[in-house]
Amino acid sequence: MGISVQNITGNTAMVIWPSISSCADSFYSVMYQSNWNTMMSEYSKKNFQKEERIPTSKTSFTIENLTPLTTYITCVTCQSAIPSSDQCRIFQTLDQDHAVVNSKKKDLALGIWLTSSILLLIIACIMIYGCLHIWWRKRQERVREENTGKNEHSKKEAWTKNDDVMMKEYEEAESLALGDENKREDDCPDEGQLNTITKHPLTLEKSNGLKCTDQEELTAHISEMN
Repeated sequence: MGISVQNITGNTAMVIWPSISSCADSFYSVMYQSNWNTMMSEYSKKNFQKEERIPTSKTSFTIENLTPLTTYITCVTCQSAIPSSDQCRIFQTLDQDHAVVNSKKKDLALGIWLTSSILLLIIACIMIYGCLHIWWRKRQERVREENTGKNEHSKKEAWTKNDDVMMKEYEEAESLALGDENKREDDCPDEGQLNTITKHPLTLEKSNGLKCTDQEELTAHISEMN
């Protein structure tokens, strides 16, 4: 069975084999393993760590994720049969391609940069949100304090107005009281009226209509005259 390994790089290798008529109703089993020299010489499926099942319509397979500068053995059998020596090939991977290494480094650096940029953007958004929240809260507190000050000022003005109104009402009431007292004093009989009432006691009854605080003294004076 003419198996060949071509296009060997540091990480890949293409295995090519001829078509096998006895595998028409099954599949091809491509097995490979590294460091064949440290293994037993017999070709047993248990000695292979990797196995790929390939449809019978294909006669090649590219092995990937290999280690650079490493010796491998690969075998191709029909279905899961035990491989023979003519169905296996030993090959060694090449040194890592510097272009591939640089490309991987660039991809890694780009991934780190994108991740860092996203994290910084998230942190910036959180900080902006926190600052806006603090500013809004302080603004609300300032507006609340201003409204409280205005309400207190309005209350003080209302109290001042009420005090002024009460003072005016008190003064008006006091003026009315003084006017009534003066009127009562004016209604009291003078000395001539007292003599008339003394001479004519019957007029005492008429004097009852007078609004005088000394009416009781007048009555007592008439009694003494009698």
